[in-house]
Amino acid sequence: MGQTLSEPITDKHTSQDKDDRLMYAASSMQGWRITMEDAHSTILNLLALEDPSKTHPRHSFFAVYDGHGGSAVAKYSGNHLHKKITAEPAFKTADYKTAIKNGFLATDVDLKTSPEYLADPAGCTAVTVLITDDMVAYCGNAGDSRAVLSSKGNAYPLSYDHKPTNPGETARIRAAGGYVEFGRVNGNLALSRAVGDFEFKNNPSLGAEDQVVTVNPDIEVKQLVPKEDDFIVIACDGIWDCMSNDQVVDFVMAQIAADRTLPDICELMMEYCLAGDSDVGGVGCDNMTVVIVAILGDGKGVSLGYEEWVAQVKKRWEAKENKSVFQVKEVRGIIGGQGSIGNEGGDDSVVDAL
Repeated sequence: MGQTLSEPITDKHTSQDKDDRLMYAASSMQGWRITMEDAHSTILNLLALEDPSKTHPRHSFFAVYDGHGGSAVAKYSGNHLHKKITAEPAFKTADYKTAIKNGFLATDVDLKTSPEYLADPAGCTAVTVLITDDMVAYCGNAGDSRAVLSSKGNAYPLSYDHKPTNPGETARIRAAGGYVEFGRVNGNLALSRAVGDFEFKNNPSLGAEDQVVTVNPDIEVKQLVPKEDDFIVIACDGIWDCMSNDQVVDFVMAQIAADRTLPDICELMMEYCLAGDSDVGGVGCDNMTVVIVAILGDGKGVSLGYEEWVAQVKKRWEAKENKSVFQVKEVRGIIGGQGSIGNEGGDDSVVDAL
């Protein structure tokens, strides 16, 4: 666990935007940590960044970068990784998996000699979701941040954590001359893939994909279907260490059913995960970042207005069986308990019914 403050910093930095396909909200909070080391990207029209005057296929990009050892690598990734992906020749031929992989690798190459890294050598996770013009989600992941899709009210993972104890990760680490001790790479790093962390990438006889720690992303692909797929949640492990995929999806659905907005839901989730004190072994004491992306339509004829989308989620929530159980905890009027994040009254409560 990193060093902690005597009191958490609970100020939140929240944003939102939408078009006719997607609506998103994103929020971050420093919490108990001495510094804020997360970064994130939320871009509705990715190619318009290059030349807003032209008409482009509409691709959207969302990402969370969880820094460790400093904030420089996360910030660098937030500013550059999506540009590296779109600059790849494969992107222009719609070979998005290759473009994402090469974009991750290129970010690492350029980072190593960047002034930002040289001034603050560190590393970060990277979980990115590219939603193409034809509504295919490509999730690139290196590390233990995570993305999950709510499809017909159920959690569908878009990424899987890279932990040193995973058999495939352990095999690569050992083959590269490293070891796993106390669940960490060389007894130090708690994740096995990352941007930066070049002290674990210095075997000259191996390529970038085979180093003790690699930035090489796993990539999951999912065709999104509006009216079936409701939303995507992308977050750092400050959230996922506290809540499972199912709990996060149920939390968001419950708040939507209570007529809460996406920005408020992001903030409430972080408050719910925040530890009451810093003596709990690290859970709830990390920086927190969460992005929620609502899937409203395909931009080509299928479209839900926001109110219709809310009604769709409410209907699924009311019909859902085996809802998540949350710990008893009061957060701005929210009471989580045996099967409920209760709504006993007042605007600061949430629906009765988990």
